Amino acid sequence: MKKLVLAAFIFASTISSNVSADIKMGVILGFTGPIESLTPAMAASAELAFKEASDSGSLLGGQKISVERADSTCVDSAAATAAAEGLVSGGVVAIMGADCSGVTGAIATNVAVPNGVVMISPSATSPGLTDLNDNGYFFRTAPSDARGGQILADITKDRKVKSLAVTHTNNDYGKGLADVYVAAVKAHGINVTVVTAHEEGKGDYGAEVATLAAAGGDALAVLGYLDQAGGSIIQGSLDSGAFDVFVLSDGMIGDSLTDRFGKDLNKSFGSLPGSTGKGAGKFAEVAKAAGIDSSGPYTGESYDAAALIVLAMQAGGKADRATVQANVMDVANAPGKKIYPGELKKALDLLAKGKAIDYEGATAVQFTDVGEAAGAFLEKEIKGGKFKTKKQR
Repeated sequence: MKKLVLAAFIFASTISSNVSADIKMGVILGFTGPIESLTPAMAASAELAFKEASDSGSLLGGQKISVERADSTCVDSAAATAAAEGLVSGGVVAIMGADCSGVTGAIATNVAVPNGVVMISPSATSPGLTDLNDNGYFFRTAPSDARGGQILADITKDRKVKSLAVTHTNNDYGKGLADVYVAAVKAHGINVTVVTAHEEGKGDYGAEVATLAAAGGDALAVLGYLDQAGGSIIQGSLDSGAFDVFVLSDGMIGDSLTDRFGKDLNKSFGSLPGSTGKGAGKFAEVAKAAGIDSSGPYTGESYDAAALIVLAMQAGGKADRATVQANVMDVANAPGKKIYPGELKKALDLLAKGKAIDYEGATAVQFTDVGEAAGAFLEKEIKGGKFKTKKQR
């Protein structure tokens, strides 16, 4: 009888060990805060890549991934740091995220880098992150605003805007983008009537709108977040008649904006990182099959960030933090077999055989020597009350 009890205990312990042996991954995004309407699809896209690798049966001999989500808030660095500390102490191998630049820098500096945990952000675009002292643990599948601001300025010029007012969210993202964008539009000969910062989370933006209206311009550039201050400033501008053309940064592009304002924004435009290439089409197919709307900002970048993590583990043959860090650059860049969304099993099998891969992914991934995407951009315009892609830049 004792042998039977012992055998049963060993069997139960084995099951428990197998369950607890799942590879833990963290996903940290602003599930609350000024971009909360964007993050569900971003998280679902990352988790789609993790699931694809798990379901393949090819990840490190058939291992599975479990995902733990945490809330970055997008704007509260203390809360984001605490949330990330929870993920790290819980044993995550790597982190997909964070999203907004300020909280991403705080997490990297205070949590991820000191603990040797790779972070791959799908959407932190501040130029300041390029020179982050990260010891090789921070990557991003989104390109820097050093290029994004220039692209947005080029589009502004091509749209025949002669003068504009600029408002930006008062954080690393907003200030960094505004510096690049304002310099670039001035170089194009466009008159900038005023540049003002705004804070997130206020109840009223009447004073900000009044300042912008007094300065005037053909258009108002809103470099911020659609679900809080940015949307409120647009509302006030439309209500007062101060502006009816808006230049929109990537943080302002999402269905919640057009659902709110519809055809009132029909002359407005903007840009965000993205591609119209082969990988983008393949990602749209796999996302649709999984019930995910891939049309929103940074969904492809989120899938790619998660995919790079699992491929880096496979390349090194271990599910640990050091292995991810050591192999991310190799799987992201040439040489090797090009890999697209929906092809993670193929990639895992090649890596298991010692073959090289070049992960193209949804966004034509190509990392610079500091581990950030060179990136392409999509010119967006609002027609019929909906965001439409005009072309790739």
